[in-house]
Amino acid sequence: MVAPLIRLARDSDAHCIAVMSRCLIEVGLRGWSWDPARVKRAMRHREVCIVVAEINHRIEGFAIAEFGDTRMHLSLLAVNAAQQRQGIGRSLVAWLEQSARTAGMAEIQLELRANNPGGRFFYEALGFEFVRAVPGYYSGIETALRMQKTLRSTIFEKAEFNFSFKNKHL
Repeated sequence: MVAPLIRLARDSDAHCIAVMSRCLIEVGLRGWSWDPARVKRAMRHREVCIVVAEINHRIEGFAIAEFGDTRMHLSLLAVNAAQQRQGIGRSLVAWLEQSARTAGMAEIQLELRANNPGGRFFYEALGFEFVRAVPGYYSGIETALRMQKTLRSTIFEKAEFNFSFKNKHL
């Protein structure tokens, strides 16, 4: 298999990303949440990163992540069915995880459908841990599993700050 090129998404990728979301992620849910217009709006948002995995000039996977102050939220991840189990999803998550680490994020959080044991296994293999079930998360009808991966501690690991201000002129 040819290694995928992981790159930032472009406006011209929005339709493909939206169709993949509809067919691979949103299937069975009411409406179309991540339509092309929403994908394009997300591309322009300064706290959102959208990456695609390209093989032979064809988009085979994508991921959408939102960056907060201390947490990255992986909103969507999809790989075309014919290309699954080839390392594309792992490459997309690794690219975003490195970005999160560079940005100083403490953790990555995501939700996936409770009826997706393959997805749960995938994320557990990448070091994510189950946090809790969220009933009605998807269109008010389907339960999500919230998972997270800790990147760094949010508490000072060494609380040995011994500031002794003997010199009052400082």
